[in-house]
Amino acid sequence: MCTPSKTLQSCVPFPLDDALLQEVVEKAKDWAIMHGAAMRSKQDFNPDALLFAPFILTPSSFPRKEFQKAVELQPLLNELIHAVAHDSQFLLATLSSTEKVDEFTRALIAIYRTVLDEGIAQPLSLGLLRSDLMLETRCDNDCGERARAINAYCCWKQVEINTIASGFGHLGPSSKYLQSYILSELGHREKLVNLPDNKALSGLCDAMVEAWKLQARPSAAILFVVENVTYNICDQRFHEFYIRETYPHVAVVRRTLTQIVEQGRLGPGKELLVGDVEASVVYFRAGYEPGHYFGAGEWDARLLIERSVAIKCPSIQYHLAGTKKVQQALAKPDVLRRFVGDDAPKIEAIRDIFTGLYSLDREEGGDEAVALALADPERYVLKPQREGGGNNVYGADIPAALQAMSSAERSAWILMERIFPPLSTGYMVRPNGPVPPPLVQLVSELGIFGAIIGSKDKVLYNKQIGHMLRTKLSSSNEGGVAAGSGALDSPYLID
Repeated sequence: MCTPSKTLQSCVPFPLDDALLQEVVEKAKDWAIMHGAAMRSKQDFNPDALLFAPFILTPSSFPRKEFQKAVELQPLLNELIHAVAHDSQFLLATLSSTEKVDEFTRALIAIYRTVLDEGIAQPLSLGLLRSDLMLETRCDNDCGERARAINAYCCWKQVEINTIASGFGHLGPSSKYLQSYILSELGHREKLVNLPDNKALSGLCDAMVEAWKLQARPSAAILFVVENVTYNICDQRFHEFYIRETYPHVAVVRRTLTQIVEQGRLGPGKELLVGDVEASVVYFRAGYEPGHYFGAGEWDARLLIERSVAIKCPSIQYHLAGTKKVQQALAKPDVLRRFVGDDAPKIEAIRDIFTGLYSLDREEGGDEAVALALADPERYVLKPQREGGGNNVYGADIPAALQAMSSAERSAWILMERIFPPLSTGYMVRPNGPVPPPLVQLVSELGIFGAIIGSKDKVLYNKQIGHMLRTKLSSSNEGGVAAGSGALDSPYLID
């Protein structure tokens, strides 16, 4: 094992003078509010008020070579998930044990089985994906040679891939513009060339409109399915605003699952009608966690949407393809061949980014995986079939969690080797935080966005479309900005 310093150099010298720091922080807070880098407060919710979203004052360093590698790999990951989503035999077999013990997964699969039995009304799916990754400092072999040269990391590993409600299409680019302003105010304008272009918002919206065009129903709208209470309002509304400004002939409507079950119905050709509006494309920003379904009505709404000819983002099969259990299964070489074929370079490129992923099913070596976790829990993370952050179990908490589960209950979880990223240094600015903020140690998670449209047999559209960076205190496990643990950031590319 190599022993890198595990620290990435900051893009500007720290610490900043206190007076200068306080001045630029106040400017940054105002910039964030006035440009929509903001959220509604969960603690003191008011639909008429916004707080700036937590942010890192200056961009965090990220190796250019690894960033470019992630960008170039995304279309291949799009194709992989697309192929997985359209293999019903694989999905149902892979999730069979999880289906028995996880109520939420079981409800999703019930919808999937229903539309499979009836015949899927819309063969096209729209995937707006985000592959999340972290740099790794534990290195060996040729990976370690790179680490010795850079002296901070060896490579990057995938944390997960998101297939539903892949957020930060607006907040990701906003971070770059906010930090560009701050770098300029600090006298480092010449460094802006190292902040990569980020067209995540336009890329996500353009893909939605591309799906809308394929439907050839000019009077139909794009339907955003949203939570009953939306905290991350800017990240959603800016998608809507971009579509309305760039494509004024394309209508956008927002409805909750509760409203859809009250107002929704299928037309004679299985058109999705919500009130007096037809929706030809459905973009889910809700529906990814049990709390979005208050009863049978919301599940009925989800089934109604799936039965329609609207193009869904995600379709039910795409949603299932994003579950942790499926991603754990994909880490097996023979499984990758099923979807990629015998293309050795493609298989190697994908396998290279996977960290250790282990099934906890007894029939799949689950007892051995449990033994690994109990022997050295700090090396692992327990992950359930949930999105939205705050659900994972880390380190010292793993033994008690595992010992409290029956062997059947373990099937709702996977075990993943923990990634140990390099540290960076910066100022985290939070609403009601200390003024001036202290200099702290941080770790970052990069998300690469992809868009893909196609059927089981043909891909019509496949692009990498932007990125986002979330950064958290190095002492924190969870990193979700919406969940309150992380902060907006953007990558500063270094060689």
